[in-house]
Amino acid sequence: MARKPRSRQASKRGAANAFKAVTEERAARVYRLLKLLGAGPQARTTLTRRLRLDIRGFYRDLELLRAAQIDVPLKDQRYTLSGSVRDAIARLPFPDPHLTLGDARELAKGRSPAHRKLKSQVNRIIKGR
Repeated sequence: MARKPRSRQASKRGAANAFKAVTEERAARVYRLLKLLGAGPQARTTLTRRLRLDIRGFYRDLELLRAAQIDVPLKDQRYTLSGSVRDAIARLPFPDPHLTLGDARELAKGRSPAHRKLKSQVNRIIKGR
């Protein structure tokens, strides 16, 4: 029996969940995947063998990349990376570092966009918004 097409909202929720649920092991594997793709187009069998992944894990990692807005198109039965490896790596989700609120407040004291992003999140927690 055919599955019903997922709504756009359900697809967004699935992508958001994939983006949030990243372990250190998975982050390292997806990083290696990007490095392999940066070397040139790769067949799925080559990627799954080099990353020691089954097909299902491979497609889950592709979903994570797409949720992070990293384009990995399939061309001539080979996966390629659109854009630079450096830009793609900058978009990868980072595993939860298990910071305390005090740690986060200390790290939020700088002036860079990353500092402002962290400060905004700390403020939302503190002010209950």
